[in-house]
Amino acid sequence: MALPKDNRTVLIVGGGLAVVAAVAAALVFSGGRGKPTEPPPASQGGLTIDLAEAPSLEPARELRCFVNGQFVGQATLADCAQRNGVATSALDVGLDATGALAAAPTAAFAPPPQLPANPAVEPAPTDHGTEVVESGRPAPAAATACLRHTGSEWRSIGNGMSMGACVQALYAGTCLRPGEAEYGRWGDTSLRLVPRRVEQSSDNSRFRTLAQQDRNCQFPELGR
Repeated sequence: MALPKDNRTVLIVGGGLAVVAAVAAALVFSGGRGKPTEPPPASQGGLTIDLAEAPSLEPARELRCFVNGQFVGQATLADCAQRNGVATSALDVGLDATGALAAAPTAAFAPPPQLPANPAVEPAPTDHGTEVVESGRPAPAAATACLRHTGSEWRSIGNGMSMGACVQALYAGTCLRPGEAEYGRWGDTSLRLVPRRVEQSSDNSRFRTLAQQDRNCQFPELGR
């Protein structure tokens, strides 16, 4: 039986719309397949951790352990501390030269150098360029020198600056890896940069934290 002309028109239009819908759906589901897809960040070299933000490790998590400056294998933080004969808090944790999470004793790769032979101070000049000492009174305060240890010698950074300014001049923008350390002097105070913090010592042996570094390797609490 022949369909009325109007019904044939409806079927033709409906069929056309169905074809268009099918093509559109295919484009939606196949969209982007021809484009190169980027792998997730975790597959691009593994987890990356900012050195200035040491992670809080799970007790069972293993990391690269260094003893006496040598890599001794994977170990938990507690096991690595035991192998080094130190407390867990005495380990620096961060990324080593391979980019992997590692732990090593503080300043394990760079013990304190010998102190400079000459006093790290210079007399503060008066308005006339000479030092004036009144009877029964001490000389004016010396201008404290700021020194950097380059690995073989001490070099002057400047005089008359505060301790905070000396630290900024020495270490602002510098981040270290686990076990590394850099040394400086502010007057008769030893300064030591280690991962995530700078430390101070009056005897060049026992160091305590002076300021923490932020994720940009800066010391915001010391100011400028």
